[in-house]
Amino acid sequence: MLNKIIDVIEEKHLIKRYGYLILALFISAICYNLLIYPAKIVSGGANGLSILIETAFGISPAIFILIFSTIVLILSFLILGVEKSSGSVISTFVYPVFVELTSGITTIIDINNNDMILISLFIGLINGWTSGIIYKMGFSNGGISLINQMLFEKLHFPLSKSTFFINMIIVVLGGIFYGVETILYAIIVLFISGIMIDRVLLGISNNKIFYIITTKEEEVKEYLLNEIGHGVTKFDVVKGYLNSKSQALMTVIPTKEYFKVSEGIKQIDKNAFFVVTDSYQMSNGA
Repeated sequence: MLNKIIDVIEEKHLIKRYGYLILALFISAICYNLLIYPAKIVSGGANGLSILIETAFGISPAIFILIFSTIVLILSFLILGVEKSSGSVISTFVYPVFVELTSGITTIIDINNNDMILISLFIGLINGWTSGIIYKMGFSNGGISLINQMLFEKLHFPLSKSTFFINMIIVVLGGIFYGVETILYAIIVLFISGIMIDRVLLGISNNKIFYIITTKEEEVKEYLLNEIGHGVTKFDVVKGYLNSKSQALMTVIPTKEYFKVSEGIKQIDKNAFFVVTDSYQMSNGA
């Protein structure tokens, strides 16, 4: 039954979800060729690496992004499995195609790169919005995000820390190639982008708390534990209107998994009542 729930979630609003994914990838490619590449702002990820690789070895950005993302995707299939990797397939192959197709956009639209702070702000806003849309539709950017997931799977290295360290390495290399000032612009991009991703997904925190009241507690609990992979707490509650006792489930999930959790609960129990709040800090008491 749980596998069927995942399948239903993946198929829900399929055309709309893929439409938003393609649109986000296309806008992201335009942003890359119109703002990121001309300004040589190396803010991490495959985009940042592609700029460095072209400078060092003369390989075109679209070709490098395709090769790099494909290699990472293959490794992800081997390490994480099909289910956790399939959401990155479209991004892996479509995004570099869009990068190549929009590579001549500066001949049509001329952007003045003198105000690098303004350029950095716009890059952060656009990158954050497109990434947020991709995550919200249940997909992934692939590339570095898959590397982070593999590090977590095999080494239990926290996603937030691996993301930070990998991006910082790329940013510092950008500073070595293009000057220390580019590090400052890259930091602005990463900061604004992070805020935008959270705002697009839901709220401003990295994690969300779900409080769930349902008549199908065991099914929901099994779904959260076995399919989503997060712990569940059960506690007693009293319904104010009827003054009757019931039980509620609580789980804390990363914001980017909001779609799967909310839709999964609805598939199990369409009458389920749940409230979602921001979670700013978690501690296991150790």
